[in-house]
Amino acid sequence: MPVNPPERANEEDDMGRLIVVQYITLDGVVEDPDGRGGTPFGGWAMAYGPEGVAGDKFRLGDIYDTGVLLFGRRTWDHFSKLWPTRDNVFAQAMNRAEKAVVTSRPFPDDVWENSHALSGDLVDWASATVAQRDVVVIGSHSVVTALREADLIDEYRLITFPTAVGEGRRLFGDAVQLDLVSSELTGPASLTVHRTRRAA
Repeated sequence: MPVNPPERANEEDDMGRLIVVQYITLDGVVEDPDGRGGTPFGGWAMAYGPEGVAGDKFRLGDIYDTGVLLFGRRTWDHFSKLWPTRDNVFAQAMNRAEKAVVTSRPFPDDVWENSHALSGDLVDWASATVAQRDVVVIGSHSVVTALREADLIDEYRLITFPTAVGEGRRLFGDAVQLDLVSSELTGPASLTVHRTRRAA
């Protein structure tokens, strides 16, 4: 049964949120969910079939049109090979969304539409952008770490797979206190979507 405590309004109605979305195992691993990283434990998300990762499982909705997606370069490189050739409703939302990429390498701006390299300091950019609109970080562990160290993350939306892999990079390397916003089952494999926010 879903657990849905009342949502708290933003302190400023015109401010956005910095939201981190991740697939995660029961033991907190976020690395190599689709197995493309070549790790011995990878592919744990795909073991539950394509429906486990299909569609807008993170419930972002209108944010694809009003916010900006933020990627590290490695995650963007991976996604840019997958999404431009897809044409379902969710792929259309991903493709038309604005995408900012943290990178120090030459950036091809014609590979995945509406993508651009982030200019300037990541923390400064995120602080300025989230003052006006939502920012969603997809994967991109190093970007998440930098933003968490700067205390900028407002919300985590985590899809938990009912498996433990025992090794791999974890989302949280130290203690963190969060408040539950909602929890519900999704997909045919009894995955759980958890929304949490920084503790009051």
